[in-house]
Amino acid sequence: MPDSQDRILVVDDEKNIRITLSQALEDLAEVDTAVNGEEALEKIGRQAYQVVLLDLRMPGMDGMEVLRRIAEQRPEIKFVIITAHGTVDNAVEAMKLGALDYLQKPFTPSEVREVVTRILNREALDEHQHAEFDHLVELALRSITERRFEAAMELLHKSVAIQHDSPEVFNLIGAIHELQGEREEALKNYRNAYWLAPSYAPSRDNFERLSGIPSSSGTIDLGDRQRK
Repeated sequence: MPDSQDRILVVDDEKNIRITLSQALEDLAEVDTAVNGEEALEKIGRQAYQVVLLDLRMPGMDGMEVLRRIAEQRPEIKFVIITAHGTVDNAVEAMKLGALDYLQKPFTPSEVREVVTRILNREALDEHQHAEFDHLVELALRSITERRFEAAMELLHKSVAIQHDSPEVFNLIGAIHELQGEREEALKNYRNAYWLAPSYAPSRDNFERLSGIPSSSGTIDLGDRQRK
């Protein structure tokens, strides 16, 4: 049985293609279909979809126009382009607009399943990694407040392996160094956090305070999680 949270939209003006794709994917997710770009936009406006399989060439609004209208507004949707022989250049252009992959006609059901399974598994992995990252940072923050700095640092290094560009993690690493009297290492990590996200207030305030620049806080700011 498909995961009730996963839903796929197949957009193609050819009935046999819609049937083939629906049958190939029916045990992976709930599958809806649309016969043209206009119907696709209507359904996407009413329903959450994880994956949209989108034919590039259709009467009326073509797939490229659908992609242009939706890609920026709904970046969470993963598009797979369906393209005929000789239009691969158009598929590449669609991928520049955000499409993840393309299927070239004629394709087999197994090829379709392979592409969509890969995308759905990637989504599940991302959600798992995000949950693991949050858990590690929460444990690290608790360890810092309990002054178990070695354990906190180990947890934060594991967090960096999952998400290497988190200003929150570098801010907490800087806080550990500052709490241990290691001013230069603290400044370096606060600065790294600031470079990653200048709008992240905790690292900016910590860097300015430790640099001698007047800031809004006279204490180490461990971030939003600490304020909860």
